Amino acid sequence: MCQAHFVQAQLEERFPYRSFELKTIKAEADKNPELSLARMGGEGVFVKELEAALLNGDIDCAVHSLKDLPLDAPPALRIAAVLAREEPRDALVARAGQPLAALPSSSRIGTSSLRRKSQLLRQRQDLQILEMRGNVDTRLRKLDEGRYDAIVLAACGLIRLGLEKRVTEYLSLKQMVPEPGQGALAIEARAHDQDMAQMLSELNDALSRACVEAERAFLRALGGGCRVPIAAYALCADGIITLDGTVVAADGSQQLRDRATGPIADPIALGERLAEELTSQGARKLLMK
Repeated sequence: MCQAHFVQAQLEERFPYRSFELKTIKAEADKNPELSLARMGGEGVFVKELEAALLNGDIDCAVHSLKDLPLDAPPALRIAAVLAREEPRDALVARAGQPLAALPSSSRIGTSSLRRKSQLLRQRQDLQILEMRGNVDTRLRKLDEGRYDAIVLAACGLIRLGLEKRVTEYLSLKQMVPEPGQGALAIEARAHDQDMAQMLSELNDALSRACVEAERAFLRALGGGCRVPIAAYALCADGIITLDGTVVAADGSQQLRDRATGPIADPIALGERLAEELTSQGARKLLMK
């Protein structure tokens, strides 16, 4: 809702002569906050209802955390805008205020992400990684109640809600490579809706879009979705994208990581090239473990 309000405000500022009504739609994952994402099928559990509303004409655009968007959208829909990316890192929130390296052995860490789980175990095999669901407020409440010793979640969610003070440690990109698209908002619209496409283009950030396209191309080429231990992060400077990608065994026992660069004009080729390199090193076998 915070993200949707932000986009609404951006549109109202740029188009004061238009009215923009916010419509709340509960996704499958919101309706079942205690059910494991894996049991729901993983892909699209945060977006299916919104995409159905778009296709039915009930809404004209949908705001998503880009990392939650499946790689294959319905043909009648398109990502009309990617907003300027915010903080991409993951954040550790610890009940006793210790950073990751100082957490006692057997500490209980809450996360719903296999990507985070695998990278945490890669660093600390002595940790207990437990399933955690719910929105940011719910996760913080569960932590404060003592169900977990620490939780790991996207830092941008805490920042958007004004909860930066809860962050114990921002996990560096060396420690924890983000999920493709993390920190970026995507606005989805009907492919044929030119009026909406023109308005939303005003919010599109070309550099952020190129970077996330490279990350998602890397994910797609490895045959992954948003619920697998594949991570990638891209930066752009002087027209060149640097893409860092990694694949980690689910139990944290092995990791492959590499980096590639390419022109901003062809981010998809860059992502595919890095995926080919990691595939040659055994990435697909690692994903099957």
